[in-house]
Amino acid sequence: MDDKIAAKKRNNKRFWDLYARVYDFEINRFSGNAYRKMYRLMADSLSADMDVLEVATGTGLIAVHIAAHARRIEAIDYSPKMIEKAKRKQAPGNVRFSVEDATSLSFPDGTFDAAIISNALHIMPEPERALASISRALKPNGLLIAPSYSHGHLRESAWNLSGKIANLFGFETYSKWTPEEYIEFIRQNRFRVESWQVLRAAFPLVYVEARKTG
Repeated sequence: MDDKIAAKKRNNKRFWDLYARVYDFEINRFSGNAYRKMYRLMADSLSADMDVLEVATGTGLIAVHIAAHARRIEAIDYSPKMIEKAKRKQAPGNVRFSVEDATSLSFPDGTFDAAIISNALHIMPEPERALASISRALKPNGLLIAPSYSHGHLRESAWNLSGKIANLFGFETYSKWTPEEYIEFIRQNRFRVESWQVLRAAFPLVYVEARKTG
C-alpha cells in the first residue's frame, strides 16, 4: 500500500470513529425511508440457510434488521468506534461484530453465501480492492448486495465546496458515480448485475444485487 492510500485510510478511520456518535441519528433522519426499503429488499433476497458477510456495517443498523433472514451474519467495519457502538446494541445471537479492513478480509475463500456492502464503496480510496476481497470470501455464484449513494450529478455543483470543507474533517467521496457508472463499475469487477433501482434518500441511492462470476 502506498503512503497516499495509507494516509487516506487513516483519515477515513478518524472521521468515522468521530461520526459513530451521530451515525444512527443521521441515517434515520436523512435516509430512513430508503433504509427501510433496503431492509425489505434484502429480506426478500436472503434466506435462513445463508451465511452473510456485511462489510462497512457502521453501527450495525442493517445487520440487526435483517438477522432473522440469515443463518449468521459476520458484520465488520474499519472503524473501531463504529463496532463499539454496534456491540452495545441488543443484536440477535446470530450476528457477530468485528473490526476488519474491507480490502484484506481475514475470512477463508468461499466462506459466505451473500455479502452486503452498503453506502461504502464511494467513500473508499480503493473500492476495486474491496470488491476483490469480498469476491474471494464469497462462494461461487454468491450474492452481492451493494447499495451506494450516487454523487455524479454533483460533480459541477456547490457540493464541490461543501465536499472540500468536509475533507478537512477527514471525509471524502472518492468516487462520484452516476447510477449507470456505478452499475458498470460493479460489472467490471467480476459481478453479474441481476437488478438495480434508485431509491430516494439524502442522495440518490443505487440499490444493486449481483452475482459473483469469477
